[in-house]
Amino acid sequence: MQHHARTTPEDRTVTSASENDATKVSLEPDPGMSSSTWRMRSDAWEYLLFAIKRLVTSHDPESTYVADTELHRSLRSLETIEMYWAGGGTEYVQSIRRLLEAGEYKAALDRVARVVTRQRGDQPTTNETFEDAADESERLMTSDDGDPRPRFEVLVIDEMSPDEIESVIKSVHRMRSAADAFIYEFVIVPSAEDAIAAILTNPNILACVVRPGFSDKTRLPLSKDLQDTIALASESVTSWTPPRSKLAHIQRVVGLADTLASLRPELDLYLMAGAHIEDLARFLTRRFRRVFRREDRLELHLSLLRRVSHLYDTPFFTAIQDHARRPVGVFHALPIARGGSVIASKWIRDLADFYGLNLLLAETSATSGGLDSLLAPVGTLKKAQDLAARAYGAKHTFFVTNGTSTANKIVHQALTGPGDIVMVDRNCHKSHHHAFVLTGAKPAYLEAYPLDEFAFYGAVPLSRIKEMLLKYRAAGRLDEVRMITLTNCTFDGIVYDPERVMAECLAIKPDLVFLWDEAWFAFATFHPVTRRRTAMAAAKSLEGKLASNELESAYAEQQKILFNEDGTPAPDEVWLKEKLIPASDSKIRVYATQSTHKTLTALRQGSMIHVYDSEWKYEAEDAFHEAYMTHTSTSPNYQILASLDIGRRQVELEGFALVQRQLDLATSLTHSIARHPLLRRTFRVLTANELISKELRGTGRPLPHRDGLSAMWKAWENDEFVVDPSRITIEISRTGIDGDTFKHDYLMDRYGIQINKTSRNTVLFMTNIGTSRSAIAYLLEVLVKVAERIDEHYQGSNIPAGGVDQDLPPLPDFSEFAAEFSEDRSLPDGDMRTAFFRGQKRSEVDYVNPAELAERVAKGEQPVSAGFVTPYPPGFPVLVPGQVITAEVLNFMAVLDTREIHGFDSVRGYRIFKDNTASDDPKALKAGTTEDHPKLPRRKK
Repeated sequence: MQHHARTTPEDRTVTSASENDATKVSLEPDPGMSSSTWRMRSDAWEYLLFAIKRLVTSHDPESTYVADTELHRSLRSLETIEMYWAGGGTEYVQSIRRLLEAGEYKAALDRVARVVTRQRGDQPTTNETFEDAADESERLMTSDDGDPRPRFEVLVIDEMSPDEIESVIKSVHRMRSAADAFIYEFVIVPSAEDAIAAILTNPNILACVVRPGFSDKTRLPLSKDLQDTIALASESVTSWTPPRSKLAHIQRVVGLADTLASLRPELDLYLMAGAHIEDLARFLTRRFRRVFRREDRLELHLSLLRRVSHLYDTPFFTAIQDHARRPVGVFHALPIARGGSVIASKWIRDLADFYGLNLLLAETSATSGGLDSLLAPVGTLKKAQDLAARAYGAKHTFFVTNGTSTANKIVHQALTGPGDIVMVDRNCHKSHHHAFVLTGAKPAYLEAYPLDEFAFYGAVPLSRIKEMLLKYRAAGRLDEVRMITLTNCTFDGIVYDPERVMAECLAIKPDLVFLWDEAWFAFATFHPVTRRRTAMAAAKSLEGKLASNELESAYAEQQKILFNEDGTPAPDEVWLKEKLIPASDSKIRVYATQSTHKTLTALRQGSMIHVYDSEWKYEAEDAFHEAYMTHTSTSPNYQILASLDIGRRQVELEGFALVQRQLDLATSLTHSIARHPLLRRTFRVLTANELISKELRGTGRPLPHRDGLSAMWKAWENDEFVVDPSRITIEISRTGIDGDTFKHDYLMDRYGIQINKTSRNTVLFMTNIGTSRSAIAYLLEVLVKVAERIDEHYQGSNIPAGGVDQDLPPLPDFSEFAAEFSEDRSLPDGDMRTAFFRGQKRSEVDYVNPAELAERVAKGEQPVSAGFVTPYPPGFPVLVPGQVITAEVLNFMAVLDTREIHGFDSVRGYRIFKDNTASDDPKALKAGTTEDHPKLPRRKK
């Protein structure tokens, strides 16, 4: 499409005269900004409205029309874009062009205004009826006859004449019934490339009908970005080859179906054909929901409506609604149920006024009447969880009503026990550390690469994970390593490549279990680029590759490199250099925990556990259910469960559009900061160049999403680490204000801007599916005001180029577990459970103030922490029970000015074990004696 370098009306600088004002809008093209087509389409219609209003009020409209290049660019863009949307589409846009060329500006303005009115309602169509619609295309573009039913669009892929297209569209209207729960319109495209472009462009499409008469190539002038994305999407799919030569002609149909399904798994695919329909049905049922003959339009119509009703179904939310409407007598727990203790009260009726009566009517302790039990679901809750598994690509999904902290503990308890070793990133969420205390599993901490300049960590390089596995193998203890736990994506937006991590780790130990903490990544499932880096999508992809002949042969060849002739492993350097290939009989055992409430629609603490475990029935199911029973309340909040159910409906029906908008708005924010002279002088948006270590970066641009979908696709397909575009980290050193003060005193208290995370010199902004363009505009307005205050405050001061000095000592590595809690000092795992419970005994511990403790360490003593010490920020334990306290940790803690440190008593100091540094104790650790207890290599400071 010829619209990839467009700008929005907000970015232009021409003067538009209305009755009483002049609006400044910039006409300069912006090659650095790349938005999705939904936004370009909206902006193009908005600009047409603005430009044609100007023509109507202009003293010389003809010359203004000729000179307005942006108006002509918008028309050209829409003539292409509208082909991928239901309605009059291209014909309607061409009718507007003809009116403009004829000088009929008011008539053209009327047509554009109708479309913009519809779009501003955030609905695919409007409830207005335009009785004066000039033709069929205008009626389709601007009217839905006031019908309030939800609408969706169906993509039909086939070469058709104009008469055939008109016949197909009219047939849809004839089949509509007042009893139908939904209404749909057809989007008809002639080629495979147009089909891919349509589903990447139009989020309203929920089903595709493939007819074999389609061509392969588009005749439209698509943008290079979209052309590249179509090529990448097609190349990334390996299609099945028909088993019979006489059916070879359907290979192109299969290839297109596989590509469409890989991009938008929520789409329903149907095939309409003539000849060989019986053979097609036998071979293609796994790709198409049904195969129809062309004359079976009624059956297709009913199938389309039926499938969307399945996506729309929310069994538990519906059950809650039914319960709230039923007259019942409560002789059970929960006085608040049905409003019993509230409605008749003269003191707390404002509770009902504030939250509404429905909340009280829906409250219950009952598990009957269709409501089901979370601990043993067999009805509506079971179905709701099954629907969630379908949506997220899992084999099993479980709802959790007390947050991902509990979800993590459930998985740990289900899969590990005393003595098992779990390799885990050091800067993981505290719930993982607490899980080791509960289960008795021993953590072997993996060090993420540090970002000392910004006082937080990145992620764990794959080479470091492989290196630790190889060390356990060399020590003869690989069988003890049970699970690997990693955070994807990290709080700061660093995203792993889960498929590659799991594949290479399984090549070393083929029965490893993986827990991916995706607390901040639930949204990623619903976008074709981000989905591939989710745990569930990676597990499915890896499972498919393990079954392929190509993997078998590649594995056999690599084994010749990895093993010597006598069967002994080659040196570790060889294993670290190779991109390891797992054996075909490796186990796919993958779990993901997601804080659904953090990035999708759900009430606070609404989370999910997703399971893709090939050994579920044999090894995991019983233990998982016991762990789930252990940590799940017998009185779960039904409102949270209902929100998880209906939130699933939302992302299956409109998740693609919502996530694409979220990413676009984040791009808009970063771009606006970079363009604004004062903002870019005051703040710095951190990119992959700053957030990913140099040796781990890909070869692309630091902000690939700004270069378009294809650039982002390539980075997310190839790079070891990428940065989630929806998380914008801004470095604020030049303000002279620390992150915590900036968050509370400037953003929140003065302007009501809420953010979650800061470091000493950074603040993190996140867009989500609820973020609006107005919210982005307000944030930019606030940042400008803050920058102006700072600029005025320091005016004339000699501020160094790097800003006010905020240097911190390097982030402290995990030191090691003390000898009494470690089985093998050459390996990093330790018995945290024993240390924790010993640390709870007052007779075993002392409190030592920081100054005295620093003196002891300086003298060569190595005191041992008796508990967790967690400063916020950075938000992870810098000390855990049983860990040796080092000067690096104390130096780091000494300069933190954070308001919140868990586990540290500001009056009494650090809690440490007694008598653990006595010189006559053979287990005592003395400074400088690394020869006696070798450790993993430490990073250089």
